[in-house]
Amino acid sequence: MKTKLNEATQNTQGPILRMKGITKRFPGVTANENINLDLKSGEVLALLGENGAGKSSLMNVLVGLYRPDEGTIEIKGQPVSIHSPADADTLGIGMIHQEFMLVETMSVAENIILGMLDLPLVPDLKKISKRISEISDRYNLKVDPQANIWQLSVGERQRVEILKLIYRGAEILILDEPTAVLTPQESQELNAVIQQMTREGKSAIFITHKMDEVMNFSDKVCVLQQGKLIATKLTSETNPRELAKLMVGKEVLFNLEKKPFKPGKVILSVEDVSALNSKGHRALRDINFKVHKREVFGIAGVAGNGQKELIEAITGLHKTTQGKIKIEQEDFTNQSPLKFIKAGVSHIPADRLKFGVSGTMEVAENLIMKNYRLPPTTAIGLLNFKVIKNFAIEMIGKFKISTPSQETHVKFLSGGNIQKTILAREIDACRNLLIAAYPSRGLDVGATEAVRSRILEQRDHNKAVLLVSEELEELLTVSDRIAVMFEGEIMGIVDADKTTIESLGLMMAGVKEGV
Repeated sequence: MKTKLNEATQNTQGPILRMKGITKRFPGVTANENINLDLKSGEVLALLGENGAGKSSLMNVLVGLYRPDEGTIEIKGQPVSIHSPADADTLGIGMIHQEFMLVETMSVAENIILGMLDLPLVPDLKKISKRISEISDRYNLKVDPQANIWQLSVGERQRVEILKLIYRGAEILILDEPTAVLTPQESQELNAVIQQMTREGKSAIFITHKMDEVMNFSDKVCVLQQGKLIATKLTSETNPRELAKLMVGKEVLFNLEKKPFKPGKVILSVEDVSALNSKGHRALRDINFKVHKREVFGIAGVAGNGQKELIEAITGLHKTTQGKIKIEQEDFTNQSPLKFIKAGVSHIPADRLKFGVSGTMEVAENLIMKNYRLPPTTAIGLLNFKVIKNFAIEMIGKFKISTPSQETHVKFLSGGNIQKTILAREIDACRNLLIAAYPSRGLDVGATEAVRSRILEQRDHNKAVLLVSEELEELLTVSDRIAVMFEGEIMGIVDADKTTIESLGLMMAGVKEGV
């Protein structure tokens, strides 16, 4: 039965949302322990914490994906029972999840209205698509309402999630890393959307690891650590360093030291490469660049401008229509992914759940996916489980993967710890080229610092790194050179220490270097 608020509570003074004593347990893990959280009307609350601190679990309780083991929830002063996302939707609660909740075989429009109860038996998809297009244009969240989800890039899928929440008119907005795949300009535009909604009396809970967003977007900050709420502060009365220290329990460096750029021989050559996307349209146009040993080569651009097809072409996952891809001068054009793997190419994919891990397999099994064919992991065709266990324990410690054990299924880990599992496997397997697509997406400040340090470590260990990111600050901090992509073309290649965010932003908008 749906839970509904009666009219008498609509103007109740006090918090619009109150979570009291929320505890949520999973086998071997207490995700949330006695959490108390208030949200006022028109307020933006930032929820901070390390990966696995319990942020997403707490919000999943609020939207009905999890049932709390203890505690109560009140909306506008009235106790409510949220048994499902449909209940949350009825109460005006909407969530953009860190991992997309979309049906790949359905269109954008169909996904946006999926589960809505106030639609006719046969919805007018033409009218719905028109409304979606109006919202898309208004908030600069460009996406084709008729496109199927499987045809969209990660960034475009994130825009669909944002559109879905706006379309449904949620009064309490929960945003779990919503700007992870947006440019700084798009993040500001999203902030403008949130601010407009809060001026209308709506409220938002913003889960993010970007300290500038915490300071610029929120009114109040709650910090979780190991499932417990350890601090609640007004944003105006704190600063990024204090918040980072509360999150990870130590000072966090916000600037990494990078050794001087001394490139070695060419590891990757991309020569006049063109390719089509899943719709049969041109995705890449005459792409040319080289990546050297001891170099981090960055690729900047808004999601959907050919980065996905480029990465997949360089890893054997996407066919090219012209040009050559060479690894150490050997032609690998349109070769199989296995050939790239055997050549020492590692790949941290943008979509970590679809391409990065098998959720139903153990952490240890996911960690050996690149070396299970090789000794000592295998001998005379049989897996050596003692070697696998010891290797997994070593990687879990080295990369600080928060998991009950190496036997835990990956699907039970937080998004950040899934990313750490992929990083551990790919960095360990890398012999000459590491392709990292959005490697710090969804990671807390401490883990982000560690990932960037690992990338620079690979560079300093005579590896070549291709880093694809929409975080301009990350690209400028880690990269030696940066190429900017727009509509499948390279607008320019610049030295990271001789360019600016403004010039990169112009190229991301389609202005060629020097124009």
